[in-house]
Amino acid sequence: MTDKKQVDVGTEAVWAGEKEYLVHGATQVPVVLSVAYNYDDMDEWYDVAIGKKKGHIYGRNTNPTVQAFEDKVKQLEGAEAATSFSTGMAAISNTLSTFLLPGDRIVSIKDTYGGTNKIFTEFLPRQQVEVMLCETGDHEQIEKEVKKGCKILYLESPTNPTVKITDLKKMADVGKRAGAIVIVDNTFGTPINQNPLALGADLVIHSATKFLGGHADALGGVVCGPEHYVEQIYHFREINGATMDPMAAYLTLRGMKTLHLRVREQSFNAMQLAKFLQQQDIVEDVYYPGLPTHPYHEIAKEQMKDFGGMLSFSVKGGVDTVRELLPKLQYAHRAANLGAVETTVGPARTTSHVECTPEERAAMGIPEGLIRVSCGIEYIDDILEDFSQAFAQLENILEIS
Repeated sequence: MTDKKQVDVGTEAVWAGEKEYLVHGATQVPVVLSVAYNYDDMDEWYDVAIGKKKGHIYGRNTNPTVQAFEDKVKQLEGAEAATSFSTGMAAISNTLSTFLLPGDRIVSIKDTYGGTNKIFTEFLPRQQVEVMLCETGDHEQIEKEVKKGCKILYLESPTNPTVKITDLKKMADVGKRAGAIVIVDNTFGTPINQNPLALGADLVIHSATKFLGGHADALGGVVCGPEHYVEQIYHFREINGATMDPMAAYLTLRGMKTLHLRVREQSFNAMQLAKFLQQQDIVEDVYYPGLPTHPYHEIAKEQMKDFGGMLSFSVKGGVDTVRELLPKLQYAHRAANLGAVETTVGPARTTSHVECTPEERAAMGIPEGLIRVSCGIEYIDDILEDFSQAFAQLENILEIS
């Protein structure tokens, strides 16, 4: 018997995790809404309940549709196991809560997503967990702090919203040598452009609401990694109850079938838009790891297959300019989401870091005039024309110095 042929990630995105769940010849995974599952054989019921035999007993624990989603992400990330959650933040908070106890120490970076940052600065300290946040990209500082001892090294690359890059392979090695659990938020990277487990991380997290689902119509989160870690996280989640809804799992599964196509187009559009923005007088800085001017461009080239659909830029005039500019865009939602087929724009103060004060955002290097852009799959010439006409209108109102 020959080994199964290795297939492309695009094929995996379509087929992975689904065959076992096809019912009566259906070509799509069914949405199973039943909360409970009947067993006439009491011994079989018990074996399923304790995990000795495959099956489902109660929706808070497992669900066939949700399991198909978990299996697909697991295969795309090259993981042994995966477990899902109601939201991306549930995935992050449940994972951290699974492993951290009072007296433990966690090392991370300053540029994590705003909700994650709030866990680090507000909630974990309440639980007597010591938190050390290092300058993003300062690998020497991160290594120094990890060597002092920590339970978890938590990374996010590219970061939200300034798309900063951390050398995941180097930092994973540092974390492993120190005995830390290395966790990477790969929401911006996606399994198409980046695979943290292959770079040495222990666990990888996604907000499935974003690129995985890709259509801004379903909430979800997922964590992948070795079975012995994922089982612990699953146990915490099944008891605390942040369960993924079967309909959300179905919508995300459907979205993931085109993940490789969407991410490829979004990455292309982001690169073209980043180059365009660099040429605009009103733009102060452009943040995109695909640009040679990005301080960690070479690291991004090494660990990413492409540079992703996320970028940000800051404008002269700060918040006042943002207020005037964004409503003039015709083909962009002004909304707190990302990763969808439509282009979405918004300042960090109302999207990624709305929970933070202006002072906290400033401390993280996020200017009030920063605009985050999630590139959609629109025809690139239309995106560039849209930004061009918006800038042209703005120049008639604001004096650009």
